[in-house]
Amino acid sequence: MGLLERTQAALAELFPEAASAPGAAGEGGAEAPPREIGILVTDPGKHGSHLDVLCHPAQVVAVAQILDREGYFLEAISGVDWLDKQQFEVVYDYNRLGGEHCRVMVRTALDRTHPVVPTISGVFPAADWHERETFDFYGIHFQDHPNLIRILLPEDADFHPLRKDYMP
Repeated sequence: MGLLERTQAALAELFPEAASAPGAAGEGGAEAPPREIGILVTDPGKHGSHLDVLCHPAQVVAVAQILDREGYFLEAISGVDWLDKQQFEVVYDYNRLGGEHCRVMVRTALDRTHPVVPTISGVFPAADWHERETFDFYGIHFQDHPNLIRILLPEDADFHPLRKDYMP
């Protein structure tokens, strides 16, 4: 069993009701249908990752623990503002180098009126600054983060400039 299959099998523990699917939704220019929670095998040449994991906010720590156990490192955490859906999305990019290469994108959707997700800084200490930057620019709160303060904007800033409804 290769790295991709081992990673997929390890993550599948968290999604017993959702079947993993080959191929990415929306290929060929069509708009992608709404995704269900679970794992999608993707073409890294087209999508930048081998696996696309969509999870509930309460699952991000468990996903991070599995990927840490499998030897992955955290590359980045970013946010997306889906203003028309009244949601934020937090995107976690994981990578594993050496031997087999595999990239995993983990995404979770948050209600825009109460954007809270657990911190993964206890699993990946490098998440500290990524989560602070995402908080700074989107106002997404990382619950139980040890130091969730502004990192790039002034401490007294009362705005989040990457929100689509932000007006300077």
